This record gives sequence, C-alpha cells and structure tokens, in this order.
Amino acid sequence: MRNKSNKHLGIEIDPELHQKIKYVAEYEGRSINGQILYLIRQCVKKFESENGPIEIKPDDQK
Repeated sequence: MRNKSNKHLGIEIDPELHQKIKYVAEYEGRSINGQILYLIRQCVKKFESENGPIEIKPDDQK
C-alpha cells in the first residue's frame, strides 16, 4: 500500500533507456521503481560522504 506522506516524482525517459534500466533492475532483483530509488539513495550517500550531511529544515519537507 502506498504511503501518502511520500512524494511522487514523475520522470520521462526514452524507450531505450527504459529497457536498459528495466534490464538492470531485473538483474538485481528490483522493480524499476526500486532500482531508481536505490540509485537516488546511492547518489545522496556519495554526496554526503564527500560534502557532509544534508540538513533538512522542517520547511523543506513539504
């Protein structure tokens, strides 16, 4: 069931990239959505390891 407090992010990608990310996701045992979330988390983790933690203010969470 969907968590209503989560944010929705819609993106457009070309069909070739879609097929490739689908292939990678299936290979790693994830859905496409799960794979994209994994990649986003890895990006944030890398950024924070290089630049320090990102502070989230209560106003930023809306």
